[in-house]
Parts: sequence; structure tokens; C-alpha cells
Amino acid sequence: MRKVLVTLMVTVMACIAFNASAQLPSINLKDINGNTVNTATINNNGKPFIVSFFATWCKPCMRELRSIAEVYPDWQDETGVKVVLVSIDEAQNSNKVKPLVDAEGWEFEVLLDVNSELYTAMGLQMVPHVIICDGNGNVVYSHSGYTDGGEEQLIEIVRTL
Repeated sequence: MRKVLVTLMVTVMACIAFNASAQLPSINLKDINGNTVNTATINNNGKPFIVSFFATWCKPCMRELRSIAEVYPDWQDETGVKVVLVSIDEAQNSNKVKPLVDAEGWEFEVLLDVNSELYTAMGLQMVPHVIICDGNGNVVYSHSGYTDGGEEQLIEIVRTL
């Protein structure tokens, strides 16, 4: 019970501290298959979605993404949440992203932010960085860094949405 109360308290504080009316800016990025995606159009058909900024060289990013991938099917069954990854690897390293995603078997949508346009527009300063958007695309949570078990906080927030 205490864990649930702490999680809810953190969620409320995060929502208060972050402008819940903010949405993803309109920036064209390529996905790992070379298709152009405008970030303002990312949605999940009225359900919440998670956007995780990462880099292939970032060890905490890899730990976080592997942890999320492990529970992602359960999250989808329970809440319908979608996870979108945004790689901030520079152009010369972006060719490492698709092989990594394929090798890990990740079933996430993956975008390449090779010039850090979205990353900068969102005012982010470090990876890993995760944001959660509600069913209307409003950013309701934003968090930098990763500690083991941090993915549980993400699904708790999604459940409240």
C-alpha cells in the first residue's frame, strides 16, 4: 500500500511540475526503415504512449530499454500503451540503431533524431529520458535517468491515465 501511495504522489508531483498541456513539437524524423514521421502526429488511438530517448552508446539506456521490452507485451495487454524510441545517435552512428533493435528483438517504433532536433526542442539534456503522453498527446510526465525497476513507475503512471 505504501508503494502505491508513493507512486501516486510522485506521479502527481511530476504532473504538477511539468506543463501537462505541452505536446510533441512538429519535427520530421526518419524511422529505422527510412520513412518520414512527423513527431506531432505520433499517437496511440486515444491511449497513452511512452517516448524514450536513448543512444546506442548509453549503458543505462540499454538497461532501461531491455527492462521495458521484457514487460512490454504485458503492458500492451493490460493498458494498450505504445512505446516509441527516439535515438539521438549522430548521423555517423545511426546505422547502428536498426541492427541493435533487430538483435534485441524490440517491437517498438523507432525514430532517428540524428541532429537532436526533437531532443533539443523538448529541452532535454541527458539520456535516457522518458516522457509519457496521455491519449490526447499531452505530455504528462518527463524523467531523466534510469535506476533498476524504474519501468514500474512508468506503467503505474500509464495505469492512472
